[in-house]
This record gives sequence, C-alpha cells and structure tokens, in this order.
Amino acid sequence: MRPLSLGFGLVMVAAGAVQGDRVALTASVVALVAVVLGLVVRQAATVAVLSTVVALTLSVPSPVVAALAGLAATAYLLLRHADGADAVTAPTAVGALGLSAVAVVSAVVAETLPWVPLAAPLAAVAVYAMVVAPLLGGGGQLR
Repeated sequence: MRPLSLGFGLVMVAAGAVQGDRVALTASVVALVAVVLGLVVRQAATVAVLSTVVALTLSVPSPVVAALAGLAATAYLLLRHADGADAVTAPTAVGALGLSAVAVVSAVVAETLPWVPLAAPLAAVAVYAMVVAPLLGGGGQLR
C-alpha cells in the first residue's frame, strides 16, 4: 500500500502546486517532504495534507484542481492511516467522488446563478433530514 499512497500523495502535492506562486510553492515543498516522510511516520501524512491546503489557499486554484487535490488527499490519508488492503471501500470511493462532483458543480453554478448560495443552506438541511429520517424512530429517538 505504500507505493499507492505515495502516488496519491504526489498527485495531491502536484495539484496543490500547479497554479501556485512563490509562497504557495514553498508550502508545496513542505508537503512533498512530508509525503516522503509519511512513508515512515504516519503523522507526517496529516502535515502533508495541511501543507497542501495552505498551498491551495494561497494559489486560489480552479475548482477542478482543488477537487483533484481533495480526492488525492482523501485516498492518501485513507491508505496511510487505515490498516490492511481494505482501506478504500466502495462506499468511501463513491462518497468522495460524489461530494467532489457536487463541490465542482456548485462552484461552477454559483458563478452563473447569484441566488444559488441563498438556497444552499435550505438544500443542505433538506438532504440532512432525508438521510437521518430512516434512523429516527417514533418520538425523534434514535433506534
């Protein structure tokens, strides 16, 4: 699993550095060192992801580049911190891909329809209610 996690870590760092300036590239170098160190020390993987977040924040990338970095960071952390080969399951992959797609679509739609951010909190509450509804029994108690 180490070569696979290393691959996802390098994709994450590359996506964070692709549109960066000097300060963002410095954060990307820190992330790259942490990815390599993360092969031995698991806690360094978290530092690598946080450094990539800093690089992305400083470079203001496109939504697709940010989504790619987020997907790679998710897979990287799963592979570095989970035990065994079953680290990435189908529900995890579908959830990560689905949420990334929603984030990219919402970032693109928000630029063309200025009223969408006003509807987003209501949509989030509605989706949450639909997900939690099967878990609630009579009287609002969890089953």
